[in-house]
Amino acid sequence: MSAAPRHPVQTAAFVIGTGLILFQIWLLLAPQQPLFERPIHLGLALVLLFLYRPLEAPSWPRGLRLAIDGVLIAATLAVTAYYLIEFPRLTTRMENVSPVLPVDMAAGAALVLLLLEGARRAVGMVLVWVLLVFILYAFWGNLLPGWIGFRGFDAEAAVEIATMTTAGVLGITTSTSVNFIFYFILFGAFYAAVGGGQLFIDLAVRLAGRATGGTAKAAIVGSSLMGSISGSAVANVVSTGVFTIPLMKRTGFAPHRAAGIEAIASTGGQLMPPVMGVAAFVMAEMLGMPYVDLALAGLIPALAFYLALLLVVDLSARRDGLRSLTREEVNATPAIASRLHLILPPLVLIALLVTGYSAPYSAVAASASCLIVPFLRPSTRIGWSELATALRDAPRQVADVAVPIAAIGLVIAVAVQSNLALKFAASLLSLSEGSLYASLALAMFGCIVMGMGLPTVAAYIIGAVLFVPALQELGIQPLAAHFFVFYYCVLSMVTPPVALASFAAAAVGQASTAKTSFSAFGLSLVAFFVPFGFVFDPGVLGQGGLAQVTLSAGGLFASTALWAVAFGGWCGRPLTWAWRLPIGVAGLASVILPAGSGAWLIAMGLGWSMVAAIGLLSRHTRKEMAVSPVE
Repeated sequence: MSAAPRHPVQTAAFVIGTGLILFQIWLLLAPQQPLFERPIHLGLALVLLFLYRPLEAPSWPRGLRLAIDGVLIAATLAVTAYYLIEFPRLTTRMENVSPVLPVDMAAGAALVLLLLEGARRAVGMVLVWVLLVFILYAFWGNLLPGWIGFRGFDAEAAVEIATMTTAGVLGITTSTSVNFIFYFILFGAFYAAVGGGQLFIDLAVRLAGRATGGTAKAAIVGSSLMGSISGSAVANVVSTGVFTIPLMKRTGFAPHRAAGIEAIASTGGQLMPPVMGVAAFVMAEMLGMPYVDLALAGLIPALAFYLALLLVVDLSARRDGLRSLTREEVNATPAIASRLHLILPPLVLIALLVTGYSAPYSAVAASASCLIVPFLRPSTRIGWSELATALRDAPRQVADVAVPIAAIGLVIAVAVQSNLALKFAASLLSLSEGSLYASLALAMFGCIVMGMGLPTVAAYIIGAVLFVPALQELGIQPLAAHFFVFYYCVLSMVTPPVALASFAAAAVGQASTAKTSFSAFGLSLVAFFVPFGFVFDPGVLGQGGLAQVTLSAGGLFASTALWAVAFGGWCGRPLTWAWRLPIGVAGLASVILPAGSGAWLIAMGLGWSMVAAIGLLSRHTRKEMAVSPVE
């Protein structure tokens, strides 16, 4: 890999990306007004996106494509200049009172169009269609009947709300990108460049490779470790799947099964602290709570998710007789001891977060440690090539995230200003007739449907705007309501028919897309109802005293383990549906019941009594088979 880009466009992108990094570090040291820092951040992200993702239209002349990209970049720079020049006026004007000038209309309309094209290039047309629906609703909502209709905005009001205040594209989503997302993406890029990701994979193989279903367990452990600092399901699939999927196939896993395991394991990375994915940072902003508190709240559900996944993979491998890696295959993995010090940067990040430092400062300090730690041993020293890779990858990844989530600010602005969010909540409550379980089921279904084809953060923001108010009306605490929506938006990444993580895994594993999607979705069912525990047991999210949290954590682990036994279909012997069904029902009941309650104790007791009985019967049968007839 060359140390620096040579193509003029790549050079320009590299320089602008480095400028974005320096600008963000300056903001960390000297925070600025929102309407100053956010337009610059967004403008640089748009320019980088148009440079790194040029227009793809093979049938068009190359010169025309370059001209269109040039016009888009020039328009982005002009809009950014508008915000810098008009900054004093924009920060002192009175919303709905001060006039909207022609220059405001031109700049606002241009910014919306640029964001639509940027979102299309970053994540595809699904999000663009969603945005267009909300834009049309903003202007012609008066044509719709019933509760969904409203009087609509005129052009001046729409531009003011969407682009001239901190209620639209420069609102909470862009604020999250500026204040949180950038710094954690920076850390992820630097850590990957110095070999941290490869260390996680090799460590997982060493830890789990010799166990039953070892290659699948190594994929799960490696993806959970990688996901804990990457926070992107698709990126996690691509970075770890190129190694883990062929490894699983080599030990007997069908291609679609191997790809499905990698897809669900990588998707779970968005649930795993310390970096839980972009949507988690937005959630922290919406809840107005420190990110470290949110990450701690997500720890128990994430551990339950991965423990259940490991158990179901183990039981399935025993049932199907799949082999583990041989000692020689495990030993062929590059030595860990000489690279173990590379684990220090994530530990620096966690230590700083836990001791009370801000999330951005912790991420930057951890990124800086990536430039120091490799030099502790000669074998891991880095050079200009690794640094250039990090400097190139971080801004490119930021652009892919910052532009779409800024565009989603349009959804928030329209939903809030039109009162759609509250009216939707009232409609949901009416449809479910006030039933908590029915409302949760509708919200779950809605989040999964919205997440099909959308990035998790887009699905989460829309879900939070539409479903969280209704859940809170039913008495659910804000943290639990947001986590409920977040969790199912994450699982939508592996839910057919449109499952982005599964599609990526199928491509890496050269497997059937449909079979991979259904395999990953089937595996996700082992932890599918964990969010109901958020609602009925606050201790699952770390709320309450130590005794309550400990009981809730143990209860959740035991409940999901029952589910895993039912789905894995093995308990010392293959299980028929006559056993799997009641064990699964007991597991589901114990998930949705408060830990320690009478009903919970009954469900847990019945479930584990059945498991124990089957285990004893299997052990007795094996002993009988081991006795020789002569004896």
